[in-house]
Amino acid sequence: MRVDAGTMKLIFAEAEAGRAPLHRIEGGFHGADIFIGNRQAASNPEILAENGIGVVLNCAVNLDINMVTEPAGDVQNLVFGWGPVRYYKLGMIDGAGNSDDFLMAGYFLLRGLLTQEMPDKPSYPWKTRGHLLVHCRGGRSRSVILVALFLHIERPETYPTLDAAIAHVRVHRQLDPKEWPSAPKQVLIDAATRCATVLKQLQRNI
Repeated sequence: MRVDAGTMKLIFAEAEAGRAPLHRIEGGFHGADIFIGNRQAASNPEILAENGIGVVLNCAVNLDINMVTEPAGDVQNLVFGWGPVRYYKLGMIDGAGNSDDFLMAGYFLLRGLLTQEMPDKPSYPWKTRGHLLVHCRGGRSRSVILVALFLHIERPETYPTLDAAIAHVRVHRQLDPKEWPSAPKQVLIDAATRCATVLKQLQRNI
């Protein structure tokens, strides 16, 4: 049964009100666990610290968060400087409008930031990697599909299909089954399916 957009928004709002802002999805990636969360989790330094989050990846093009806690001395206009975590952004639309390149880039970005080693310099103040938070506005569509794609490609023995990875993420993110028709959006699932085919081919050719 198809649910109209207004009803789905109400379903999302009710589910989000009863759900924690972030959840641990999977662990053991170069010593880091992967979490998925919403805008409230990503913008709360206390929540990030409590969960050992040291890396944040924002998947939403329509959400910017000022993570700077130590402004640089040469600021003249908008504030820039360091924050308590390493912060990355992959600006995706929650629906149609993204090329498949976004998910492909997101997969490789996740791989890269989980293995990135910081140089021992004052201009790189983060001494430990910590865990990874992937988020969007609600933590139920863009971040879900990106993490599911990553799990499927990186751990095919555990998640042999993209659907298996999505199912795992939905459960561990505590998404209500009533949200599933749009969490994640079907157009994002279709894009991830195409990307998975390409990524598997790349792996075979390496």
